[in-house]
Amino acid sequence: MSEAKSIPQLEARVAELEERLADMDARLGEERGLMGLVEQMMPAEAVRHLRTARKEQLLAVRSVLDAWIGRLEREPAEPRRRREDISID
Repeated sequence: MSEAKSIPQLEARVAELEERLADMDARLGEERGLMGLVEQMMPAEAVRHLRTARKEQLLAVRSVLDAWIGRLEREPAEPRRRREDISID
C-alpha cells in the first residue's frame, strides 16, 4: 500500500470492498457457502453470536489498520533515531 494514499481514499476503498462483499453475499444467497450451512445447522442464537464475533474480529483488524495509518502519518514529522556505534578501546 502506498504511503501517499490519504485516509479519505482508504475509507472510500474500504467502503467499496464492503459493498462488493455484500453483493457477493446477496448473489450466493443464504443457503450456499459455509456460513449458510452453519446457519442451517445451528440455533438462531448461536448464529447471532457467531456473526457478532465475526464483526468484532473485523473491527479489531480495522483498529490495527488505523494504528498503522496513524504511524505512517506521524513518521515524516518525527525523525527516527538512529543507533550509533561507539567504540570502546
